[in-house]
Amino acid sequence: MAKRAIIIGAGPAGLTAAYELITRTNIEATVIEQDPIYVGGIARTVNYKGNRIDVGGHRFFSKSDRVMRWWAEMLPIAYKEGSVDIAYQRMTRPLTAGLRKAAPLDGERIMHVRPRKSRIIYGGTFFNYPIELSFDALLKLGLGKVIKIGLTYLYAVLFPRPEKTLEDFFLNRFGRELYTTFFKSYTEKVWGMPCKNMSAEWGVQRIKRLSIGKAIMHAMRTQLRRPVSGRAGETSLIEYFLYPTFGPGQMWEATADSIRSRGGAVYMGSRVTNIVLKDGYAEVGVEGAEGTRVFHAEYVFSSTDVRSLIHILSPRAPHEVRDVAVGLQYREFLTVGLLLAQQPTEADGSPITDNWMYIHEPDIRACRAQFYHNWQPALVADPRHGWIGLEYFCNDNDELWHMSDAALIELASSELEKLGLSRNIRIIDGTVIRQPKAYPGYFGSYNRFDVVRRYLDSIPYLFPIGRNGMHRYNNQDHSMLAAMESVDMLVEGRTDKSALWSINTEEEYHESKG
Repeated sequence: MAKRAIIIGAGPAGLTAAYELITRTNIEATVIEQDPIYVGGIARTVNYKGNRIDVGGHRFFSKSDRVMRWWAEMLPIAYKEGSVDIAYQRMTRPLTAGLRKAAPLDGERIMHVRPRKSRIIYGGTFFNYPIELSFDALLKLGLGKVIKIGLTYLYAVLFPRPEKTLEDFFLNRFGRELYTTFFKSYTEKVWGMPCKNMSAEWGVQRIKRLSIGKAIMHAMRTQLRRPVSGRAGETSLIEYFLYPTFGPGQMWEATADSIRSRGGAVYMGSRVTNIVLKDGYAEVGVEGAEGTRVFHAEYVFSSTDVRSLIHILSPRAPHEVRDVAVGLQYREFLTVGLLLAQQPTEADGSPITDNWMYIHEPDIRACRAQFYHNWQPALVADPRHGWIGLEYFCNDNDELWHMSDAALIELASSELEKLGLSRNIRIIDGTVIRQPKAYPGYFGSYNRFDVVRRYLDSIPYLFPIGRNGMHRYNNQDHSMLAAMESVDMLVEGRTDKSALWSINTEEEYHESKG
């Protein structure tokens, strides 16, 4: 009788684990997903009247060749002679050699190469993101601020601080003036607490080697017009990224379909209610449209949040483990989609071509603006319309989280106008998406997370994967790599899970331009 794996969650980590299991082993893969409609987790694509929302924004590129090939095998890359697509394929030929290529007419389930552009709104002015010390940026900042940036950075180089907090991390890399200008207010708006109260590990995972030195080197290369490397993990973060026709959800819909076609199961609208730990296996209770069932599982892959996982384990985890798990904190995420009669423009009337913008204005509650029609034209039903998402971060007990959809749409509409991004363009429709536990927090009881990790590692057939499963601010490629590493362990007969926890701790963060 074949062994079974229960996979909790149909996001990038869960679906990757199921696909890897079903294509590389004889283990039966059963995915349990709480959402009744969408797979993909935070990387899903929500369809609102034919207008699609990419929740959070998901570019398809990775420094991992394995992930890049995996994506290209799941969805072929559109191939159009004489366009950027073929240029990108030439640059990434070592990764895509022998893989499927799709002409635009081959269907909608294909990957396109999209141009990347993002900026920061600060003081009513646009700055490129990541921060570039270009002549234009220095001119916008003004001589006085530039001098302060240089002096405080020099001080940080000469007198570095022990990196205990996120504030220490920022100050060491940017100096106080640049930190307070471009990092402090935005980061505290996202996380809802001072940087000095957050662990430096967040910076290590999300910013890593980005620094003034890197920005200067990039500015010099830009001025000299040096060609960039062709490796996907370097070129795409500056110029291009891969993207499915109808958003990231298409990747995970295709993966779920592939799992089902190979005999796996994906149960939608279902949730795991308890996991009884036995010697060498688990009994997993599941509630769904088909009633209550108990699955015998030799393996459990969990991408649900750690706090919930510890709560449903039986016998109960030790008191110290439960105490840490209960103290883990999260940030909720709101997206307000606004449909505009026209696509927004710059002050000079030219089209705004950004994929997204970071909003550093302290009097604006939104943190980012997504321009979905620029991510991929097919995300908006009518190409004449603008399709924008304003993103808000909050706690589940905040007034913002419990605000009505109508009030949120009104708030977002007024802030879009205040930012100058709608310029009196009529807003013709709107919708709200709420994403609980979107960002695992590097505060609360996180400084004692090793207690939970050691306990989870002691259960040989339990594999925590994904952003919430590992309580780590992973991107979708890191979540996939965690799933792949877990299956590698089974295939190779390894029991040490240290390699699993080392993912997203060594490689350069993808926003670095160095």
